[in-house]
Amino acid sequence: MLHQLYRSYTGSFTGLRKEVWLLALITLINRAGTMVIPFLSLYLTKSRGFSLEDVGWILTFFGLGSVTGSWLGGKLTDEIGHYKTMAASLILSSLLFVLLQFPESFWGICTGIFLVMMVADMFRPAVFVAISAYSKPENRTRSVTLIRLAINLGFSAGPAIGGLIITGIGYSGLFWVDGITCLAAGILLLKLLNPKRALENAKEINLKPQSVLKDKPYLIFISAMILFGFIFLQYFSTVPLFYAEIHQLSEFEIGVLLGFNGLIIFLFEMPLIKFLEIKKNSATNYVIIGIVLAGISFLAINLSNWLGVLVIGMFLLTIGEMIAFPFSNSFALQRADKGKQGSYMALYSIAFSISHIFGHNSGMQLIGKFGYSFTWNVMIGLALISCLLLVWLKFKLKKETF
Repeated sequence: MLHQLYRSYTGSFTGLRKEVWLLALITLINRAGTMVIPFLSLYLTKSRGFSLEDVGWILTFFGLGSVTGSWLGGKLTDEIGHYKTMAASLILSSLLFVLLQFPESFWGICTGIFLVMMVADMFRPAVFVAISAYSKPENRTRSVTLIRLAINLGFSAGPAIGGLIITGIGYSGLFWVDGITCLAAGILLLKLLNPKRALENAKEINLKPQSVLKDKPYLIFISAMILFGFIFLQYFSTVPLFYAEIHQLSEFEIGVLLGFNGLIIFLFEMPLIKFLEIKKNSATNYVIIGIVLAGISFLAINLSNWLGVLVIGMFLLTIGEMIAFPFSNSFALQRADKGKQGSYMALYSIAFSISHIFGHNSGMQLIGKFGYSFTWNVMIGLALISCLLLVWLKFKLKKETF
């Protein structure tokens, strides 16, 4: 039985090209080092003494930088290619992460965070296009899932190690680790990944590319992703504050709970995606299921003050994330064949960047004025609206086939 389970698990990784594995390794090293991000709200309140309202506005600049970087990354990917864009993003962001620890004023921190996210998020549309370039169409969803696996494996270790670094040498150590790991990932990219190994794919050479802004079904999809990102990102800004203030968890305990998310994804996402692919259901149906589970996670943490509910909520969110993100990525990549891939994937990345702009700030403001319980109910409502948009998308896609 165990041997059969092992073969099933390892079989979910077969058929992927070496270049996809190298992309995953680079992403793993890069993501393991980004320890500042999950602890940013705690760093700003505890170490810098900012109010929740101030933190909300600072995190808005986090989102603005992310939007700018995603847009710029898409443009650069279409102009100079995914390889050069990824290398520039990793190497430049390594320096900016180190410098981010030094500003002390409100506007200095806002500017620093904007610049860091602008450069760091140039990587996102470029890596999506790289996945498309190095993987066969039938393996795209699993290739995306492998990259997500690398992200979450890094994330499972990163916050736990980050909590130890904060306890041992303070928050400044996080910025140095972030910078060093970004630089290491950039060097690996330049040394190991050969851009000439991209697959010959006729779909990438589109003589009459459609403008992404004229693709109405895709814009409906992006709107749903903005709302999903809005609720998902609460788990990495306002929910850690909920853990600390309401449940009195330490930074290390919060790091372990966040790391639980990455560990579950590491163990189960690839087999789950392979199993769901066999079922031949539509990508939009799977995304709806994922968003429903994310919404239920907020219902769970709102029902009781029992500590075990926090684990249940994180588990529900994780399962929802494991389903929604790979299939939404796959849908975006498939739709990107209609036009310039960089622009399509930039808009997909921008969806979550917009969530950063409004999600963190609105979450902080709602908590400040109405409390955690009301805020979690708002997230449940947004999950419902996101699902309704995807039902509308399914109707539009059916009309396209006739």
